[in-house]
Amino acid sequence: MSKSLDKLQKDLDILFIGFNPSLVSGEVGHNYANKNNRFWKILFEAGLTERIYRPEEDGDLLQKGYGFTNIVSRPTRAADEITQEEYREGREILKQKIAFYKPRVAFFVGKGVYLQYSKCKKADWGKQQKSMVKDVIDFVAPSSSGLVRMKIDDIVAIYKDVKPLLKK
Repeated sequence: MSKSLDKLQKDLDILFIGFNPSLVSGEVGHNYANKNNRFWKILFEAGLTERIYRPEEDGDLLQKGYGFTNIVSRPTRAADEITQEEYREGREILKQKIAFYKPRVAFFVGKGVYLQYSKCKKADWGKQQKSMVKDVIDFVAPSSSGLVRMKIDDIVAIYKDVKPLLKK
């Protein structure tokens, strides 16, 4: 069993929430560690970090107000290997984490993650109309996985939309 990749503390500006760790992330113990994942580049290009961080620096981002968790903690090769039981259990654990840590923004790295969490049938990109946890903004962005067929510039543009929410 791999150790949790959670990097959490109270009152974060953004809690980034993924499906689950990749096999690489599970092995090295750091978030978004697969070389095909564009997460760190997207954060930089969206102006959320001043440089491109490396996966092993994920814990350093707590000082910037950024934390990390997943809806399911078990590493898999692909998200389609996650069971409905794991999602059901993960949804409850995630709601508890968000309620306890109270980030300003719960940032879902992938629409599918948010749909599993919220049990909504659909969602638009960006800030959601209603939040699942009081006083926490739910924000939905495309996955940073290399498998996503969206242009990186379009993904970066959506990630940039979170910045104004942090100024309030």
